[in-house]
Amino acid sequence: LKAGGVAGVCVDLILFPLDTVKTRLQSPQGFRKAGGFRGIYAGVPSTAIGSFPNAAAFFITYENVKSVLPHGSSSYLSPATHMVAASLGEVVACLIRVPSEVVKQRAQVSPSSGTLRILSHTLYHEGIQGLYRGYKSTVLREIPFSLVQFPLWESLKDLWSWKQGHVVDSWQSAVCGAFAGGFAAAVTTPLDVAKTRIMLAKAGSSNARGNVLAALGGIWRTQGLSGLFAGVVPRTAAISLGGFIFLGTYEKTRQLLL
Repeated sequence: LKAGGVAGVCVDLILFPLDTVKTRLQSPQGFRKAGGFRGIYAGVPSTAIGSFPNAAAFFITYENVKSVLPHGSSSYLSPATHMVAASLGEVVACLIRVPSEVVKQRAQVSPSSGTLRILSHTLYHEGIQGLYRGYKSTVLREIPFSLVQFPLWESLKDLWSWKQGHVVDSWQSAVCGAFAGGFAAAVTTPLDVAKTRIMLAKAGSSNARGNVLAALGGIWRTQGLSGLFAGVVPRTAAISLGGFIFLGTYEKTRQLLL
């Protein structure tokens, strides 16, 4: 819990400006109208509050599921174990992440509105379900992301450990995390764009219903391939750096605590 929470806070706060740029590139009104480079830390209170419990919930689930399923470098079931553990971890973590993400993204594209104002406006007009708008699209983004990232991260660590004859250091785990995260981020960008559009959609609009396929289809029809991969560069950069910081910090903190 502590290792996951510390890692989550570190990565989310350090890379927040890149996340804001990515969100504004993906927003329906376009980068400039969403705020451009102004108010780059808009929405950071929501992230600061949600980061620790979100990351802690993920790693508690991930490690516990891994412990009851067959795993280890010698097991051919190891990649499947990591996929299942990461997917279940995301489903649990998204219960905390989605409300924080909804408020954060709305603040990022409306930098003149404060976080508390956006939270109260969402609750008043949409209720609790408004805070969970985009839950399905977030899970549908995070599960494919984790299916790529975590088995790749674990496999790279096992390969590096085998090559050097001992368990990888925390910085080596961080390098593996950067590569795994960047690759996973690039290939799942269309799902991230759909999630952003659903969260930012006006209440009552077609995107507000949360249909991921409909959102992807609408983006494809109006903007084509460039629309589906809007924000891919800052997303890949942020998650590569994030994978380095997040997974490296997690390993180092866990080693210190254990």
